[in-house]
Amino acid sequence: MSVPLVTNEIVDHTCVVRLDRPSARNALNGEVIVQLRHALRAADANASIRVIILTGTDPAFCAGLDLKALAAGDPVLIAEASADSHLPWEATRVPVIGAINGPAVAGGLELALNCDVLIASEYATFADTHARVAVMPGWGLSARLPAAVGRNLATWMSLSGRPIGADRALSAGLVSEVVKHEELMSSAHTLASNIADSHQLAVESLLASYRHIERAVHGAAFDVETETGREYRQAHLILTHDKADYTSIIERGRGLHSRKPHT
Repeated sequence: MSVPLVTNEIVDHTCVVRLDRPSARNALNGEVIVQLRHALRAADANASIRVIILTGTDPAFCAGLDLKALAAGDPVLIAEASADSHLPWEATRVPVIGAINGPAVAGGLELALNCDVLIASEYATFADTHARVAVMPGWGLSARLPAAVGRNLATWMSLSGRPIGADRALSAGLVSEVVKHEELMSSAHTLASNIADSHQLAVESLLASYRHIERAVHGAAFDVETETGREYRQAHLILTHDKADYTSIIERGRGLHSRKPHT
């Protein structure tokens, strides 16, 4: 039986979905991805749920793909890394609030970008390390990140791999508010209650409208991300079988966690 790596808790009309693999900074192996999708699908299918909150168990929100699992041939990760650009989970009926409690890195940043609203702890950081670890984004980052923070900052983040802190993320428009770490979940629940108190059909219709508009505006960008990833995979192995090269990739990724966020 699978070990629960994603938990969920229902409070009133809100379901909290939590990445719960803290020893690996909530990194995404195949089982985490499968469980996350199942948890979100189940919450969305519950007619009493009006809002979903996605967060992580401290100290991180999500450190991105588990590179060791990818190198070991995790079939879900192999499929994700070689798939066309798509959503990390099926579009939900209800809004998803991202409560970013710590570092959101690479695939973790993509999870955050696919939420409808983001609230950040003062300890949250955001980094795109895809280029550092030799993997292309596949969950819409190359369209959503520049739309959120502007092309200049998005390119700076993606090419350098350097993180930005919560306050910089707020000023850039990536998150809607920054709160004290111990107040993160209460703030997320307050926002969820505000949403749940609104007319439910209107909330769902307006949310669908926002998403349809995003697809209309950025649909071609998602296609470009797909084609870029395909061309990259044809030219280079995602992770080579050369142990020294793999080790250098891992070390580059680790080195970024020690860098101070750009404020």
